[in-house]
Amino acid sequence: MAKKNINEMSFLDHLEDLRWHLIRIVLAIVIVGAVAFISSRFIFDEIIFAPLEMDFPTYDFLCRCANFINVDTTFCGEKIPLILQNRTMAGQFSADIWTAVLGGFILSFPYVIYQFWKFISPAMHSNERKHSRGFIIVSSLLFFIGVLFGYYIICPLSINFLANYSISKMVDNQIDISSYIGLVRNSVLASGLIFELPIIIFFLTKVGLVTPEFLRKYRKYALVIVLILSAIITPPDIASQVIVAIPILVLYQVSIFISKMVIRNQRRKEKVRV
Repeated sequence: MAKKNINEMSFLDHLEDLRWHLIRIVLAIVIVGAVAFISSRFIFDEIIFAPLEMDFPTYDFLCRCANFINVDTTFCGEKIPLILQNRTMAGQFSADIWTAVLGGFILSFPYVIYQFWKFISPAMHSNERKHSRGFIIVSSLLFFIGVLFGYYIICPLSINFLANYSISKMVDNQIDISSYIGLVRNSVLASGLIFELPIIIFFLTKVGLVTPEFLRKYRKYALVIVLILSAIITPPDIASQVIVAIPILVLYQVSIFISKMVIRNQRRKEKVRV
């Protein structure tokens, strides 16, 4: 059966269309997640648990920097003072399943974005569809950069700080596996989504909810929010918060530029119509 024109579709037709797009997204995540589940030993040993080894690239780089300026640091230690434990019967199985789901979502993210684009594209003009196709590549690229930033910056900084933080020598850090994986998952996923800020601003500007003037006016408030956000997703030390805050602030500035470009293009189209 031929697909109805968007102008002929009722509210229920739109819901049915959205349902099929969501089904395709879930199937993609499940299929890729199944592959990740089969490869779980490699994922855990070589990716998830890699920040627990002192030869992790981030530790090696920061240790070299500390040695260059002659500063003592925990990044040059022999090992992370942390022992992972499983305290529940289904703990390791649950960790395996949810890690596979997360891996499925991350790896299939371009397809997820594509399906959302397929849902909203019929409402666009032909020239808008032509110019917006690149956003799938851009949004996927930003997401993967954010994931890498979370994995190589936020994760090792958080793990190193929290593992070496001690209130007494009487206390050993014996961490439940769910707590450790939760830290890695939240750091990676939060960073990936935060790096989507320019894309979000683009669409908010397109629908008229955001303007460059609005973003400039509330820039100082955005700075406070960024610092609070950095404090939430990183350990409570100034250096880590600054490292996380800088790229977010850069993304905010890029978002202002994107919003400005969208407004400029809209005004040009209005002049052409007149």
